[in-house]
Amino acid sequence: MTQTTKTENGGTPLRALILQHEEPTPPGLVQEWLREHGAQIETFRIDLEDGLPDPTDYDLIVSLGSEFAAFDDHLPFVTREAELMAVAVDADVPILGLCFGGQMLARVLGAEVYRSEGSEIGWLPVRSRDPELVPEGPWFQWHFDVFGAPPGAEVIAESDLCPQAFVYGRSLGLQFHPEVTREIMDDWVRVYRHELDADGVDPDELMEESHRRIDDSNRNARLLLERYLERVAKLRTGETASETSGAA
Repeated sequence: MTQTTKTENGGTPLRALILQHEEPTPPGLVQEWLREHGAQIETFRIDLEDGLPDPTDYDLIVSLGSEFAAFDDHLPFVTREAELMAVAVDADVPILGLCFGGQMLARVLGAEVYRSEGSEIGWLPVRSRDPELVPEGPWFQWHFDVFGAPPGAEVIAESDLCPQAFVYGRSLGLQFHPEVTREIMDDWVRVYRHELDADGVDPDELMEESHRRIDDSNRNARLLLERYLERVAKLRTGETASETSGAA
């Protein structure tokens, strides 16, 4: 489904492709932010739809989280997404990877992605080497898999368990979830309560903390997204990738 909004300056809308893996992992705040920028948005359910979009038709690729792992190649959509993302990387199409999406970007860049001995679930701080781009949080995390530092990438945030953010060219991979909203958190706790129980996380306490922190998180997420768009992806409202490629 494609949604188009006029840009504020009347320029060509930024074309964004959002890769969604399951219904409970919607784009949330990221989609809201893209709409505010007048983006033309196409959401592709890669777990359900046949074929693959051509990533070079877009100015920005956003890959969302997933309940599955970026190394689970027995799932057809995982290998198809790796193929799509590799084409995007080779063509210098900016990618914003969120949790699974960050793991998939790391995988495509040659990093190891694997099931860790521990998990990170909850509102957790990160150690940021570039707090203007990635504030230290706390950010919401819910993952059992981790990735190593991709060759040639710059790790800009980390936790004791794994890298939390890295930049490669005009792409940004994140381990955490800047897109979460109250609605997403409510849905995740309802759908995946069994994972919380198995990991010893109290769902009621998590929801209470989430509702307390979500406004600050959303403000930090908007700062991160704006700075990513300008500093890393080098895309400005009303200008497409072809118009800004090679910009300083």
